[in-house]
Amino acid sequence: MKRNELVDNIFRKGTFLCVGLDPDIRKLPVSIEGTDAERVATFCKNIVDATAPYCVAYKPNLAFFESLGHEGIRALEETVAYIRAKHPDQFIIADAKRGDIGNTAALYARTFFETMDFDAVTLAPYMGEDSVKPFLAYENKWSIILALTSNASAKDFETVTDKNGTPLYERVIRKSQHWGSPVNTMYVVGATQAESLDEIRKAAPRHFLLVPGVGAQGGSLEEVAKHGMIDECGLLVNSSRGIIYASAEADYAEKAGIAAAELARQMKELLPARF
Repeated sequence: MKRNELVDNIFRKGTFLCVGLDPDIRKLPVSIEGTDAERVATFCKNIVDATAPYCVAYKPNLAFFESLGHEGIRALEETVAYIRAKHPDQFIIADAKRGDIGNTAALYARTFFETMDFDAVTLAPYMGEDSVKPFLAYENKWSIILALTSNASAKDFETVTDKNGTPLYERVIRKSQHWGSPVNTMYVVGATQAESLDEIRKAAPRHFLLVPGVGAQGGSLEEVAKHGMIDECGLLVNSSRGIIYASAEADYAEKAGIAAAELARQMKELLPARF
């Protein structure tokens, strides 16, 4: 998906919501029948149908599918194919956090962009340019680079400063901008790190930011928008558990739709006037 198409979708639908698909088999409603992989696929499809009017992106977390073996991978492929067929305006992110040397990275890129037809993939950049560059070779596909994440131990490396006082995450952002551009590169910035968004916007004024951590992790949507919003929005704010597990009963899809609609309502109020 091209950048202008993503921006158009955001303003047309009045939302910058990304719904994270984290189908934990231990949390799925008992009303869903079938094998574990079949239950995961059914759950995801129903969540997608209920939330599609209120979001512009989906982010399947591969760990929840891979944990079920080859049948789980089949459920992932089935979910992506379903979104493509039923809701073709959605931007689909493989939350894979891959990061390896060039030859292996090239095969990962082929996996996600050719075999599975994702629009984007999350990447760990700490092996340098050759771990990201193969993904950037694909036109209208996106590399979403981990920068400042929302987990507590992000401070172990990401916020450590050099002799000039520059944190590692900022160095990653500034260096990686020479690899790609705002039309094929995004950065992951946790919503719980909203106070750092002003500095991040100085380093990456035009790039989209994928922002997890709103909802169950306690991040503030208002603070993220205040410090990270640009004229083209420039944000994809992800919510996973707060939406997909809004109910553990047979009405799980309906309740997910209600939760997504409420976030979308708040987002519409935060969007700038169309440029």
